Amino acid sequence: MIGKIIMANSFKACINYCLDDKLTRSQEVVFKYRAEILHFNQCFGNKKELIEQFNEVRKLNPNLSKPVLHITLSLAPSEKLSKGTWSEIVEDCAKYFRFEKNQFIAVSHIDTGHQHLHIVANRIGFDGKTVTDSNSYKKMAAYCRQMEQKFELQQVLSPKRFLREDMRQLPRFDSRKEAMKDRVRECLAAAKNYSEFETFLRTKNYQVIKGRGIAFVDSKGVYAKGSELGYSLAEIEKILQLPVYQKQAVLVRAKQEQPHPTTGLHSEQRQVNYLSKEPSHDLKLEPNKILANLLMPVHTESKVPLEFTKRKKKKRSQHL
Repeated sequence: MIGKIIMANSFKACINYCLDDKLTRSQEVVFKYRAEILHFNQCFGNKKELIEQFNEVRKLNPNLSKPVLHITLSLAPSEKLSKGTWSEIVEDCAKYFRFEKNQFIAVSHIDTGHQHLHIVANRIGFDGKTVTDSNSYKKMAAYCRQMEQKFELQQVLSPKRFLREDMRQLPRFDSRKEAMKDRVRECLAAAKNYSEFETFLRTKNYQVIKGRGIAFVDSKGVYAKGSELGYSLAEIEKILQLPVYQKQAVLVRAKQEQPHPTTGLHSEQRQVNYLSKEPSHDLKLEPNKILANLLMPVHTESKVPLEFTKRKKKKRSQHL
């Protein structure tokens, strides 16, 4: 589960966003009836009535500039929860962040490929007291880890700054870069040469930057070097030279060896750059084994070369 927490100043803007149809920047409707209110607490009614009620309570503490508490909870695409389970998660969230006695609504959205929920809460209670925003990001990370265990959801690493020192070195899962890796793999499988490979990627709205190496940029501006994705320029060129059936076998194997979608860890930590070595067997004899090695992600260590660490010996002065 991934959670986000935001403090804002406008109940009208937040509630409208959660309950309205999905719009483009030009105010065109792209998704109707995406919202469903799953939970009311200390409030009721339609959108207009909810905004009025939240703003009435806001007057109990007019000096608070950001009375809106907006929480988003998202599941992995493969996970589905019932409305009853979501209601239980919302109640747990309200108790965890201590706004269970305040006004809040929980709204389910169905406009994406994964289940997610919005909670809009009033930080100001009926007694005029305010829900604290101290350490809110750290609390959200801890809350999500608790919900993962309680409801047996996929476990996700918390942001690095909230992890122990030994956990901060674990590789992270980046969904956009993983999607980019998938597109590169698909285009490699379909292309007969480099020109086709680059054309296929451009039709999928990816920018290709080729120089001494290769890099890719997606439609959201996310940049990644080919080596970061496991496909350096040298590897891509070698793959494109292979017969179609061999490419397919290699790419299927590479897909199976992707990092786990929650922890980012590979099943094996590979520290050998297979492309830097000449294969010891003919490709015709063992194609599956050797070709799989061609697509093995390259691991590089940021160590200073040994020759730079050696101190030069001082020449002894000769005395006559």
